[in-house]
Amino acid sequence: MALMRSLLAARKILTSKAASTPKGFLTVYVGESQTRYIVPVSFLNKPSFQALLSKAEEEFGFDHPMGGLTIPCPEETLVAIAAQLR
Repeated sequence: MALMRSLLAARKILTSKAASTPKGFLTVYVGESQTRYIVPVSFLNKPSFQALLSKAEEEFGFDHPMGGLTIPCPEETLVAIAAQLR
């Protein structure tokens, strides 16, 4: 039950309807549907998030089709990592 609450809290933090990205956060696109997520820049220092960035670099290099950072993983993976990093 605690894991489910943690995952739901992470999803709430990650999703945003805002048109712009707030200071201290970055926009990433995840999953087959290229869903937009807002993540704290502090995630950039975390090994688990860095692994996702390496995967993105391998697949896209520095040419991201959405104009922002595209991470080639299922949305559930990002949400699970965010829950661990909270």
